[in-house]
Amino acid sequence: MSLPVASQRPHPNFESQISLSRPVQPFRASSWIIIFFFWATIYVAGMFTPALLDDADTVHAEAAREMVQRQDWVTLYVNGIRYLEKAPLMYWGVATSYVLFGVHEWSTRLALMLGILAWLLSAYILGRYAYGERGGLYSAIVLATTLGPYLFTRFLIPDVLVGLWLILAFYFFLRSLEENPPSRFSCWGLAASCALNVLTKGLIGLVFPIAVIGLYLLLTSNLRHLLRLRLVSSSLVFLAIAVPWHVLAALRNPDQGPIRGFLWFYFVNEHVLRYLNKRVPRDYDTVPLLLFWALLLVWLIPWIAFLPQAVRRVPARWRQIRSQLGREQRANLLFILWALVIVVFFSFSTRQEYYTIPAIPPLALLIGGWLKNEAESPANSDDRRAGVISSTVLVVLGILVFAVGMFFVAYSKPPAPGADISELLTKNPDEYQLSFGHLLDLTPQALGAFRAPLAGFSIAFFLGTGLNWFLRRRGRPAHANVALALMMVAVLACVHSGYVIFSPVLTSKPLALAIKQHYRSGDIVVVGGDYAAASSLNFYAGVHLLVLHEPAAILWYGSQFPDAPKVWETQSSFDSLWSGPQRVFLWTDRKDPPELRGAPRYLLASSGGKSIVTNQPAK
Repeated sequence: MSLPVASQRPHPNFESQISLSRPVQPFRASSWIIIFFFWATIYVAGMFTPALLDDADTVHAEAAREMVQRQDWVTLYVNGIRYLEKAPLMYWGVATSYVLFGVHEWSTRLALMLGILAWLLSAYILGRYAYGERGGLYSAIVLATTLGPYLFTRFLIPDVLVGLWLILAFYFFLRSLEENPPSRFSCWGLAASCALNVLTKGLIGLVFPIAVIGLYLLLTSNLRHLLRLRLVSSSLVFLAIAVPWHVLAALRNPDQGPIRGFLWFYFVNEHVLRYLNKRVPRDYDTVPLLLFWALLLVWLIPWIAFLPQAVRRVPARWRQIRSQLGREQRANLLFILWALVIVVFFSFSTRQEYYTIPAIPPLALLIGGWLKNEAESPANSDDRRAGVISSTVLVVLGILVFAVGMFFVAYSKPPAPGADISELLTKNPDEYQLSFGHLLDLTPQALGAFRAPLAGFSIAFFLGTGLNWFLRRRGRPAHANVALALMMVAVLACVHSGYVIFSPVLTSKPLALAIKQHYRSGDIVVVGGDYAAASSLNFYAGVHLLVLHEPAAILWYGSQFPDAPKVWETQSSFDSLWSGPQRVFLWTDRKDPPELRGAPRYLLASSGGKSIVTNQPAK
């Protein structure tokens, strides 16, 4: 005898089975075209200028260039010195681009730009899975047009790629929650995404997914789901991808007497001690905690205005979290945990401004999901009213930006033709260990050099936020979102223009080309300061650099290996070189280099507040 229908309890996966049985709609070609449009107009358009920068940009590019030159795809080298502090995946991408297209500025940036395209498409796929077609498209557009990701793809760092693998990892995890049992595709995809993330930026590629997924399953009382993720075969997939490079790097860079090898330096020094602010050598600074949190909100401009109402959709009540969540609710909870884990994790360690970049995709997804709900809600709904309030906040910000920007445009004076922008700046060398430290050099006089991009930025921001407010007031939120997205295309183009104007301060390319023109076999190039401050010389001139500096920073560890070329000069050894028969090129950022002690010198080239002087006149 069967029980009455009303008394039968559905299987725990009943809702999941229903959702999985729905016909899967094909991806819309129009969505792919729109995403490709924003990627091309924002990111591809900025691939070709300016020159690669000193420090992280050309240090990482040089590591990829030497990878190709040495045909060694295991051990990274910079200036002929082992560079063992970084995971290899981004460098493999750049090196592959060099093999296919040669060494150029655009080919240096190509791998990262393709990674951004994959990042946007992955956000679309995850957003579409969680919120439907419109939610996925909005999520990708928000991610493509926010300020932070654009700023931190102007130089070669892998944090956007960390975000890419996290998007894919959590996509596979959400799929696994609806499958009974979870498929090999979902389980192995999750494992592969984590492994690729480990190869991109080390152990955080594993720590973040474990922490987020563990917290999610703990909060939803579903820890048993871990046992359903095909742990044995998934672990084998992870190990097959992540382990070989680590083993080869350890074998090729073992302990050598008192010098500890790869395993200690990479895992202990660069992961554990760096997190605890005890890394050797301590050559970095950290962003104050409140500023670190605040900057995450700045990186989400202009879509940050819609984040509060998007976050309110996250299940917050304990009873609600422990109940049977729908697909959107599961995604919302997972996304907020994703963002919080990353920001809280770095709150207890050393911090740079760009460490929050992998936390931007989940916030973009939450915003994209809310924008979709707003567009589909009735005319006088709470979502529509919240959208008008947010657009009002944005238009007030747009008015302030316009007023301040146009004030500086009106009262700043353009520099004289041919003037070096560095002459209009101050110097704050103590701040340069932060990625945006050089912005503190700006003075009111220097703003005259940025009048055109500043005017364009101010006008575009004012018009875009104003049009967004007008359209939302008229009950057309979808058109208002288009206005904001197109506004950001113009705003980011102005940001890029300003970046190009400022770039001579950040690169030594003109000096490297001057050296390359006059360099002969036997000549010596010396950096009067930290190697990273002049790393463009290494990349563009293709010559080995000596450093007149205390052994420190990125060359310190690798220079201790017995087979390392000479890199460090003392003041005494430099004095002998300068007075000797060989021609010496000295890079300096001082008008009267103290290293020369008043010795005769000849100016070869100067740019951006930096100069190349020699001990012999150029022929």
